[in-house]
Amino acid sequence: MTFHAKINGYADPALHAEGLYIGGKWLKAGGITVMNPSRDEPLAEVADASVEDALRAVDAAEAGAAGWRATPSRKRSEILRRWFELMSARAEELATLIALENGKALPDARGEVAYAAEFFRWYAEEATRIPGEFRHTPSGSHHILVDHEPIGIAVLITPWNFPAAMATRKIGPALAAGCTVILKPASETPLTAYAMARLGEEAGVPPGVVNVLTTSKPAEVTNAMLADPRVRKLSFTGSTGVGRTLLAEAAKSVVSCSMELGGNAPFIVFDDADLDAALDGAMIAKMRNAGEACTAANRFYVQSGIHDAFVSGLAARMAALKIGPGYDPSTQCGPMITKAAVRKIDRLVSDAMASGARAVTGGKPLGQDGYFYPPTVLENVPADAAIAREEIFGPVAPVYKFESDDDAVRLANETEYGLAAYVYSRDLKRALQIGKRLEAGMLGINRGLMSDPAAPFGGVKQSGLGREGGVTGILDFMEAKYYAVDY
Repeated sequence: MTFHAKINGYADPALHAEGLYIGGKWLKAGGITVMNPSRDEPLAEVADASVEDALRAVDAAEAGAAGWRATPSRKRSEILRRWFELMSARAEELATLIALENGKALPDARGEVAYAAEFFRWYAEEATRIPGEFRHTPSGSHHILVDHEPIGIAVLITPWNFPAAMATRKIGPALAAGCTVILKPASETPLTAYAMARLGEEAGVPPGVVNVLTTSKPAEVTNAMLADPRVRKLSFTGSTGVGRTLLAEAAKSVVSCSMELGGNAPFIVFDDADLDAALDGAMIAKMRNAGEACTAANRFYVQSGIHDAFVSGLAARMAALKIGPGYDPSTQCGPMITKAAVRKIDRLVSDAMASGARAVTGGKPLGQDGYFYPPTVLENVPADAAIAREEIFGPVAPVYKFESDDDAVRLANETEYGLAAYVYSRDLKRALQIGKRLEAGMLGINRGLMSDPAAPFGGVKQSGLGREGGVTGILDFMEAKYYAVDY
């Protein structure tokens, strides 16, 4: 029996290809082919929304808005908690579905499902803790009351690399705040979003509160929703280039925007670092989701005294990874998302090698079915190579040698991005001091994984606006209302 013949339940792609999810109903609409990146073959076909379908989703979100806004926070909390429990119960099926449509290795997919579900548990708790204020004015003339109200209908646009977690990180706080939403997942990985819509319905989410649509015309459909005066929030995760375009479009209607954009994370290893710990952290920071993550370590800056040992150790670990289909339980590095992604990685690596870099391991695409690129370590990479400026989004680790602390900081900050950075040193004071000088919204100190639903996620410079997760994440979906009160 083949692997695909064993698929059932929520792992079955066909179950989630019924249509658009609007107003609690499944509506047929055109077709988008979802590819299996492990085999370069069609996996399923999902609905293709038109502008009219998108506006129907806005209608549905408006129809559900008043009731959801008036729903007591405890009830909203209980629904989110139930959604968390259902995701946890279906974790293996959801992980298999992610591995099929995204290609990520099953261990990574399982980790994503657990991480994604935690956003529903976290915001189930935060739903009942929405803050307010009561203060006296300094002049004594009156009192200040500050309440927080749902911002309104929110359009949520998510990428293909974390199809579950990027959705729950937005849906969780939006629903906790009392907003209704329209989720537009990436057309490369839409099945997970539709699967979660089914679970949300089972958890008790009322019709119209969560709507999901896929489209082959993302600009046209998104612009139509942003132009609708009923839409008051846009939350986007994706490339900086697309983010700039969406910000310009949202400005026409003064729509509130949260933007989680590109990254170019430096991974700095000082001579006094614990080498094994640094290598452990490097493998997590680089190879989580095969490098297809905005927080992925993109540039490895290693001090000269430990440089050679680090390169040797990293190359040995990267070369030992088993490459294969994401859904194969033995796979450690799955395929890239598309053929175009492989071509981009190959372009960056080839450019670096033409400029003098050397591939210690990997360095060439694999000639096989699916969209595979081998784990690669490059040394002697020129600091001005394209691979130092562009987000790689793949299993490639370019290593650069540095001498002084000032050199490390200067090189790390030479980018338009500022999402994540990593620092390894046994001297915690030194690591924290370096961290304060790095232009990044998130720092991993002697740690290769920083994402946590309880922590604020976001960047500086052109890596985004606002924060998702943590105690502040819910406020991105709320408006502060001030009451000047005499009594």
